Amino acid sequence: MRRVATASFIGTVIEFYDFGIYGTAAALVFPEVFFPALGTAAGTTASFAALGVAFVARPFGSILFGHFGDRLGRKKTLIATMLLMGISTILVGLMPTAAQIGVAAPILIIVLRVLQGLAAGGEFAGAVLFSSEHAPKGKRGFWAMFPSLGGGGAIVLANATFFLTSVLMSEETFVSWGWRVPFLASFLLVIFGLWVRLSIAETPVFKKQQADSSGTSKMPFAEAFRHQPLQVLLATGTAMTCFAFTYIGGTYLVSYGTSQLGLQGAYVLGITVVGGVAISAGVVLGAVLSDRLGRRVIMIWATGAAFVWALVLFPILDLGSRTVFAIGVIVTMFLSGLGRGPQGAFLSELFHTRYRYTAVGLSYALAGMIGGGVPPLVASSIIGSLGSFAFGLILAATCAVGLVCVLLVGETRQVDLDDTAPDTPRPVPDNAGTVGNRK
Repeated sequence: MRRVATASFIGTVIEFYDFGIYGTAAALVFPEVFFPALGTAAGTTASFAALGVAFVARPFGSILFGHFGDRLGRKKTLIATMLLMGISTILVGLMPTAAQIGVAAPILIIVLRVLQGLAAGGEFAGAVLFSSEHAPKGKRGFWAMFPSLGGGGAIVLANATFFLTSVLMSEETFVSWGWRVPFLASFLLVIFGLWVRLSIAETPVFKKQQADSSGTSKMPFAEAFRHQPLQVLLATGTAMTCFAFTYIGGTYLVSYGTSQLGLQGAYVLGITVVGGVAISAGVVLGAVLSDRLGRRVIMIWATGAAFVWALVLFPILDLGSRTVFAIGVIVTMFLSGLGRGPQGAFLSELFHTRYRYTAVGLSYALAGMIGGGVPPLVASSIIGSLGSFAFGLILAATCAVGLVCVLLVGETRQVDLDDTAPDTPRPVPDNAGTVGNRK
C-alpha cells in the first residue's frame, strides 16, 4: 500500500504542481510576458482566462481517459496522463514570449493549457481509484487521501519554487527567464512518477471486473449516465467548494495580496507555502476522521464552515495587515483540505466498477471547471466593480450548493468496491440518506 500510495501521490503532485505554477505565474508574470498589449488589468484577466481554459478541458479529458481507464485499466491510463501533463508543462517553460513571436505566444500557451486540462481530467480519478481499489475497506479513507495530499504537497512545492526564484533573482531576471525554472523542473517529477507507476500492478478490483463474465464496459460514459446520472451531478456539487477554496487561496490571493493589498511578493509567496501545509493537514484530518465517523459528516462540517468563512474572508483581508492576510490564506486552505480528505474514498464508493473511472473523473472535472475555474476568472472584475464582499457572496453561494449536495448524498464508507454488475444494489448504511444508494 505504501508503493500504491506513492504512485497516487506523485501523479497528483505533478498535476497540481503544473496547475499551481501556472496560476502563480498568471498572477505575477504572464500578463507582462504573454499579454502585454492588453495592459495590466486586462492582461491579468486574460492570464486567468487561460487558466480557466484548462478547467473547461478537464471534463473532456475525464471522458477520454475515463473510457480507456474503464476499458483497459487504471495503470496504463495513469501513465498516459502523466506523460501528457509533464510534456505540456515543460513546453510552457520553453515557450517564447509575445515580444519574440507575437500573438502566437498566447495562442500556444492556451493550446498547452488545453492539453494540461485533458491530462488533469484523467489523472485524479485514476490516482484515487489506484489507491482505493487496493485499500482495505476500514482504511479506505486514509489510503485514498494520498492523491488529495499530493495536491497540498504540490502547492507547497510550486510556491516554494517561485519563492526561491524570486528571492534569489532580481525582479528583472525573474520576469526575463526565472519564471521558467518551476516549469522545467517538473521534468524530474515526471521521471520519478513514471518509474513508480511502472512498478505497480493493476488494481485487484479492475482485474476482477475483467475476469467477470460481463467484462469491462464498452461505453462507460453512457453506462454512467444510464445508471447513476443523479449521483454524477451530486458528486460534482460536493467537490465544488474545495476547488473554489483551493484556487482562491492558492492562486488568486497571490494576485490580490500583491496588487490590491500592496504586500511584498516574496511575503505573499511565503504565506502560500504555509497554506499548502495547511491544506495537507486538513486532508489528513478529514480522511482519518472519515474512516471513523463517515464521509458525509466530515464533508458537512467542512462545507458548513466554508460557507461562514466565505462571508468574512475578504472583509478581514481588506484590513490590509500581513498577519490578517496570513490567517486568511491558511484558514481558506485548511478548510479546503478538510473537505478534500474524504473525497477520494467517497467518490470511489459512490460509483460501480464498470464505469467508476469515467464517473469519478467527470464529477471531479465538472467540479473543477465550475468551482476552480470560474471564481478566479471573475474575481477581479467583480471586486473591481462591486467590491470584495460581493465576491465573498459568490463564494458562499458555491458553498451553499455544495452543502445541499452533501446533505442529499448518503453515507458510503461500508460499500464494497469489487462489484461487477451495474445493477448490484448497494445499501446506504447508518440511515444517512437515500441518494447514495448506487442501484
